[in-house]
Amino acid sequence: MPASPPKHVSRLAAEIVAALLTLALGIAIAAGARGDGVGWGTGGPQPGTFPFWVGVIVAAASLCNLALAFRRVDRHARVLDAVATRRLAAFGLPLLLFVAAAVTLGFYVATILYLAAVMRVQGKYPLWMALAVSFGTAAFFYVVLEVWFKVPLLKGPLEAMLGIH
Repeated sequence: MPASPPKHVSRLAAEIVAALLTLALGIAIAAGARGDGVGWGTGGPQPGTFPFWVGVIVAAASLCNLALAFRRVDRHARVLDAVATRRLAAFGLPLLLFVAAAVTLGFYVATILYLAAVMRVQGKYPLWMALAVSFGTAAFFYVVLEVWFKVPLLKGPLEAMLGIH
């Protein structure tokens, strides 16, 4: 008879996963910043200098946390049981889908899809309200960030088709 899967996540496993995720994030930040230059130019530090060092610090701190996890964590302490894992997945999975949609479809389309789906499925809001809030939020972000502050966000094929740059 096969063993049943564990019904909890250990503290050690959670510490390791968190340290590895932040390590990967730090490395990605530092590597991406190198493309913008990380040295000293004629006008001062190049644009990638600050993000590069932030990434290095995040990666170094993650390695420290990883080492400390093996030294101080009770290997049998429980962090997540089955109920908490489902709650975390209900929050985290839609958020991961939002990030994937933002990269492929653009920030505004992803915002509309994410908010409408979460409000409708998890919040049980009426469809009209979920659509009103999601479209209103996307419009608010566009006006405030793109028009007023001139901060461009990720664009996808729909924005290109509509001529939004």
